[in-house]
Amino acid sequence: MNRKHISSGSDFETKIGYSRAVVDGDYVFVSGTTGYNYDTMSISSDPVEQADQCFKNIEKALIEAGSNIDDIVRVHYIYPNKQDFEPCWPVFKKYLSSAKPAATMFVAGLLDDAMKLEIEVTARLSA
Repeated sequence: MNRKHISSGSDFETKIGYSRAVVDGDYVFVSGTTGYNYDTMSISSDPVEQADQCFKNIEKALIEAGSNIDDIVRVHYIYPNKQDFEPCWPVFKKYLSSAKPAATMFVAGLLDDAMKLEIEVTARLSA
C-alpha cells in the first residue's frame, strides 16, 4: 500500500522535511500539532484556546486523510508547563469523549515560547 502525505502548508514542513499527517495502511499518523490558527495567522496566549485550535487543526488533517476525531486511538499531549494541562481537560473531553483514546502527557520544551502545548495523534481510517 502506498503512503499518502497530508500537508497543512506550514513552512516548517518544507524546511524540516515532514508531513502534517501520513496515511499508512489502516492508520493516520498526525504530527505534533500546535494551536496556531492558520486562518488568522496567529496563536492565542491562552492554553485552553490553543488546545481547542490544536484539535481543529488535527480534525482538518484527519478529514483530508479519510478519518475523523472519533477514529483517534492514541493521543500524546506535550506541555512546557504542566500546570496548563488540567485547565485543558474540558477541551479534551469535548473532542475525545467518544473516541476515548490511549493517552500520555509529557512535559517538554517546545520550539516557540508562544506554544503552550502540542498534540500528536494516531487514528484509524474510517470504515
